[in-house]
Amino acid sequence: MTDTPVLTSQLVSTQWLADHLGTEGLLVVDASVAAFTRPDGRSGYLSGHEQYLLEGHVPGAVFADLIEEFSDPEGDYPFTRPDAERFAAAAGALGVGPGTTVVAYDTAVGQWASRLWWLFRAFGYDDVAVLDGGLAKWRAEGRELGRGHIEPTPAEFTASERPELWVSKQDVEAVVRGEREAALVCSTPPKEFSGEAVTRVRAGHIPGSSSAPAGFLVDRETNALLDAEGLRARLAPALGAPQIITYCGGGIAATSAAFALTLLGERAVAVYDGSLNEWAADPDAPLVTAD
Repeated sequence: MTDTPVLTSQLVSTQWLADHLGTEGLLVVDASVAAFTRPDGRSGYLSGHEQYLLEGHVPGAVFADLIEEFSDPEGDYPFTRPDAERFAAAAGALGVGPGTTVVAYDTAVGQWASRLWWLFRAFGYDDVAVLDGGLAKWRAEGRELGRGHIEPTPAEFTASERPELWVSKQDVEAVVRGEREAALVCSTPPKEFSGEAVTRVRAGHIPGSSSAPAGFLVDRETNALLDAEGLRARLAPALGAPQIITYCGGGIAATSAAFALTLLGERAVAVYDGSLNEWAADPDAPLVTAD
């Protein structure tokens, strides 16, 4: 064993991870959630644990349950962020303690890993990175896969909240009314942004928003995040704003945009956790559609 690896970026490559696998203090976390379309056309979600068990994972990776353990099951909407006590318990049970270096990945385009990364940041822990390209890139490169369940070694985790990383519906309403200066970034798929696809009680996006779907922030061939130039092009309307607020349907894809913005050096970034699940449920909250 060697010393715990030091992160020099919040995004690590598959080669970096391969070089450091087995290092003391490194915890690799599979944060996958399996999405499916319900009969009513809306999105449903299942734990990615079965996929983790049967289809393989990065060797030594533990599994994080974002549906139950890292969300508030009593929340008004799916994936409502947990409180500090619940998060600390979940992080500790996963094996994250003082000095742990965490690398998170998923089997999608990185939105679930980004969500876990954002939660750790929001509760005061910065030694966390996202695996560039996730399991898709790891697998495509022919790298070794582990199978079966890896039992975490529990640790003591202390949460220290950073409330500035979240905004409420009231905060967003103030932006829409022009009382608060901020850029709004919507990370729903393009047809949901335009209103062509209706997956909630009302269609469209919050007025004044720019579109940055999570799937458009990665290279379609490699699943890796776009380079800085590509990300700047996708996120250009929001860059340099006094504050940037990201949202989506339920606060998950929004963290992909928040992650990319943070990599680009933006510091005043916050996620609207209730996102369109909350906003669209209020008939008085404005939504607009676009061709």
